[in-house]
Amino acid sequence: MTTQDKIIKNKLGVLKLAQTLGSVSQACKVMGYSRDSYYRFKDLYDTGGEAALQELTRRKPIEKNRVATQVEDAVVAMAIDQPAFGQVRVSNELKKKGIFISPGGVRSVWLRHDLELFAKRLKALEAKVAQDGLILTEAQLKAMEKAKEEKVALGEIETGFPGYLGSQDTYFVGTIKGVGRIYQQTFVDTYSKVAFAKVYERKTALVAADLLNDRVLPFFETHAVKLLRVLTDRGTEYCGKPQHHEYQLYLSIEDIDHTKTKVRSPQQNGICERFHKTIQDEFYATAFRKKVYSSLEELQKDLDDWLEEYNRERTHQGKYCFGKTPYQTFVDSVKLAWEKDLSDKMLFTQQTIR
Repeated sequence: MTTQDKIIKNKLGVLKLAQTLGSVSQACKVMGYSRDSYYRFKDLYDTGGEAALQELTRRKPIEKNRVATQVEDAVVAMAIDQPAFGQVRVSNELKKKGIFISPGGVRSVWLRHDLELFAKRLKALEAKVAQDGLILTEAQLKAMEKAKEEKVALGEIETGFPGYLGSQDTYFVGTIKGVGRIYQQTFVDTYSKVAFAKVYERKTALVAADLLNDRVLPFFETHAVKLLRVLTDRGTEYCGKPQHHEYQLYLSIEDIDHTKTKVRSPQQNGICERFHKTIQDEFYATAFRKKVYSSLEELQKDLDDWLEEYNRERTHQGKYCFGKTPYQTFVDSVKLAWEKDLSDKMLFTQQTIR
């Protein structure tokens, strides 16, 4: 939601609240607006609808007060050449070249070109490299490496192709009368966002391995893709002594690497966390309101139907999905996994011959 959307929402809120309460004074007191503002909002809404409630600035930019075009071009070029530099550093560096602009002036130029944040300057650099085929300088490489480190710290996951990394987690669904506590085992392919889920009456290493064995690996095998690595938290269902732990043993047998999140860092498994929010809002909240479940099998059937829609019909805004469904993303990019598997086999063959 943009700032403009929030402003409109608040203005609509005071109008609707006054209608609900039947008192303009009380609605204005609750929402923090004056009565004059209420009647001004009402006149605007009656005249032009929601669009008329937009916050329109009274100030118009004075073009003649802006810096010269060549100075503005130099600031933009510096943002691409040195994306990690702040506004003070850029001002000082340009002074060395005989271009005089204050730090505040640098920020104003950045705002006009949507470059005021390091992330935005880095994104502009990546776009320019992709479009013009530029060779990165040492400073640009360092900036991109710094951004990559920040992504890792914030829990963003680097993934190269389907099967490169799967994210698995346990979700407590709730307690159903006659059934008991219900836990969901969740698996999401971090590249394509294809998701799998099964409900259980307990959370143990055995049920964690069951999801992989029953749903996940058969799907990957059908498409001739190998699952290389799984990311989990440090719960007892995923971690234990390798020689006695069912989940650890299963991963070892299937030759799947196991990566664990840092202690007290749930954001590192954020893909599953985000999926859990989606499944709660779009499935469980509706399913439990419409139907009374008497068994896990009954709930699993409806869950499977929803997952089918999620994977094959619902478009996804994931990094590699580009508005396609998770399943279509998986199918379209499965050749990347095949190429990687083939290159690894060729490298292994060459090393064996030597």
